[in-house]
Amino acid sequence: MLTRGGTVVIGAGHAGFAAATALRDTGVDGPVTLLDVHCGLPYQRPPLSKAYLLGKADRARVAFRPAAYYERREITLRTGQPAVAIDRSARTARLRSGETVGYDTLVLATGARPRPLPVPGHDLDGVLVLRTLPDADALRARMETARRPVVIGGGFIGLEFAAVAAAGGTPVTIVEAAQRILSRSVSAHTAAQLEKAHHGWGNTVRTGTGVQRIIGGPDGQAIGVRLADGTEITADLVVVGVGAVPETALAESAGLAVDDGIITDRYLRTSDPSVFAIGDCARIAERNGSRTRRRESVQNATDQARTVARTIGGAPAAYTASPWFWSDQHQLKLQIAGDLTGYDEAVAAPGEGAFSTYCFRRGQLVAVESVNRPTDHVAARKLLERTDVSLSQRAIGPGFALADFLKFR
Repeated sequence: MLTRGGTVVIGAGHAGFAAATALRDTGVDGPVTLLDVHCGLPYQRPPLSKAYLLGKADRARVAFRPAAYYERREITLRTGQPAVAIDRSARTARLRSGETVGYDTLVLATGARPRPLPVPGHDLDGVLVLRTLPDADALRARMETARRPVVIGGGFIGLEFAAVAAAGGTPVTIVEAAQRILSRSVSAHTAAQLEKAHHGWGNTVRTGTGVQRIIGGPDGQAIGVRLADGTEITADLVVVGVGAVPETALAESAGLAVDDGIITDRYLRTSDPSVFAIGDCARIAERNGSRTRRRESVQNATDQARTVARTIGGAPAAYTASPWFWSDQHQLKLQIAGDLTGYDEAVAAPGEGAFSTYCFRRGQLVAVESVNRPTDHVAARKLLERTDVSLSQRAIGPGFALADFLKFR
C-alpha cells in the first residue's frame, strides 16, 4: 500500500508534535502525517521526571492533546508505526508494517535515546533510565518500595528524580564523574547552590568519581554500586542519567549527513533539501556558519518546528531563536536564558531564597541563570534579543533586579 503526498513528520515528541501543529497554524493545507514508534497519544516529556513521578499528573494530563485534536486539525496520527527506511529518490518512508508512505517534504524529529552506561551490571534488574512514559511508569512503581536509590549522573534528569525522591522522604545518593554536577549545563556558582540544596533535602552528592560496576545479587537484582575509587554504595534502585545519544540511524541509512546529530543548515534543511531535521536529533548551523550545535530542550524543539513550518509554508526564515530552558527541583525552579558555552566570568546577584547568575564572555552577557527569580528570566530573554542595551558586570550586586535595569532602557 502506498500513501502519497504532503508532509510526513517522523517522531511525535515535542519537536514532531510542534511541527505538525505549526504546519496547520501557518496555513499549510496539504496532507500532514505524524508517525511515531510509541503507541498511544503523543505526550510531553518534562513532567515525566517531575509531576508524573510524584503522581500529580496522569497519562491524560501529559498528553499534548486528545485524539479529537488531530482529527480537527486534519493531522493523520500513526502511532506504533515506526519508519524503518527512507527512499529519498522515490520520496517514500517504509513503515515496520511494510506500508510505504510517500512525501513531498519529510521532517525528521526522531529525538534521542539515553546514553548507555558501559559498565558491568548495567543490565541488571532495578537499573532504570528515564526518557519515555513506560520508563516513568516502571520507575514510579519501583519508587514505592525503594529505600536506597542511587542516581548515576549529575545532570538534569538525575537531579530532578533525586528531588522528587527526597520530597517523598527517600534520600538519594547522586554519583557524578565530573568535578561538579551540571558541569556542561550551568555555571559553577549555580551548580554549587543546587548541590547545597540537595544536601539540605537529605541527598548525598559524590562528584569526581566514576562508576566501576553495578553490583548484582543472586537473583539478578541490583544491590549496589562500586565506584572507581573502590567505594561500594548499597542500592535497591539505580537510575542512570549520563546523557543522550541522537537517534540518527534512519538518517544515516538514507545517506544524509550525520555527525553526532543530523546536520542541517540554518533553515533546518538536511543535505537533502526536501528533508528537514529538528529537535534533539538535529545538529544545526550557528548564525556565523562556522560551527554546528545540537541543543536538547523543549523550547528549542518548538522554535525549530516553527522555523520548518514557515519554510514549508513558503515564508522561509533562518532559525535564530535564543535558547532557554528550565528545571524544577523540589522548591527550586531554575530557568536559563542564553548560551553560556565558553563563558569566562559569572557574577551572582543573591536574594532571599532566590538568586540569578549572569554569565559573560569577553565582557558580553551571554546567559542568565535564575533560581526562583522568574522576573529576571523574562527580562533576560528580552535583553539577550536586544542589541541596543548592554549590561556591565559592575552593575550587578546584591539586590540587583534585571527587570528594573531594563525598565527605562
